[in-house]
Amino acid sequence: MKRTGILATLLAMALLLSSFGCGGAAIGSLKAINLTTSGGATPNLVGTGGTVQLTATGIYTSSDTRDLSSHVTYAVTPQGTDLAGVALPPPPQTVTISPTGLVTAVTPFDCTWTNTGSTPLLTGSYQVVATFKGISSNPVFISVASMAGNGPNGECGP
Repeated sequence: MKRTGILATLLAMALLLSSFGCGGAAIGSLKAINLTTSGGATPNLVGTGGTVQLTATGIYTSSDTRDLSSHVTYAVTPQGTDLAGVALPPPPQTVTISPTGLVTAVTPFDCTWTNTGSTPLLTGSYQVVATFKGISSNPVFISVASMAGNGPNGECGP
């Protein structure tokens, strides 16, 4: 076989492999990111060092999905107030988030719940959004119950 034939074959193989990306089947373009938590619909950081795991799932034009949790950039924004009516501090105070999406309660510990009778009410939370390749996820809101509150027996949260 001539060198030009070998070169043409190698180029064709390289082009074919690059269309699959990392050896898998082509999955199309990223169209959305779905952000979910291990804490269900109402994730709550309970206790000192409490954690909530986030999962960022990429949804592609081919309808395939991929776990992007360790590839996205997480933005955490405080929303509302704590039990005392004080604006929540920005991270790394009260909450931190790892590059893999693990949210952890840290000092100063806080309570974003208030008891106004038999039902605790949420006064604030931390909004988390994941971004990858210019596409942002749905927001997830995480409450904090890492210190005592004004509930029965000094409890914080539901």
